[in-house]
Amino acid sequence: MSAFLQQLPALIGVVVGALGSYLAIVRSDGARFRRETAARWEERRLSVYGEYARALKKSVNLTYRVASHLGNDPHPHPLSPAQAEPLLAEATDGRDPAGEALIMLGSREVVERARVWVTTVMDMERFMREGTHDPQAWQELLERQRAGREGYYAAVREDLALPPGHPARWATAPLSDA
Repeated sequence: MSAFLQQLPALIGVVVGALGSYLAIVRSDGARFRRETAARWEERRLSVYGEYARALKKSVNLTYRVASHLGNDPHPHPLSPAQAEPLLAEATDGRDPAGEALIMLGSREVVERARVWVTTVMDMERFMREGTHDPQAWQELLERQRAGREGYYAAVREDLALPPGHPARWATAPLSDA
């Protein structure tokens, strides 16, 4: 029995060491799993955020082109409202599923900023459908749309812990009357 008692501290040390190693591995694996899961969701949210922006931008570009046809915008490729209607319907159909994914995966702030942006885009579409010729009112809508887009991107960058980005306000040269 004395030989067993002499070996007992070593045996206890081995058991405690094994238990400690097991707990460290379990804890480490759990932390790694949580990090990987968070990274996957972050990648998915970035994809959804980008998809929504692209879908909305299709509608914006079409309104620019129709506004040019109506004499409100200097876009170089005018498009008549009749030509734009099926394209706008397609853009809206693409925007709806992207919006649903955004609502499901996006943060509250990003979804709210997206709502502000899309509401302005819908105002632009209404302006275009009514056939309005008012360059000043169109410029006000453009400024609201740009501010909405900028707010959306800022919220996305904050949600994904990205550094501040470019405000995406490009200086454009005025069209000449040549």
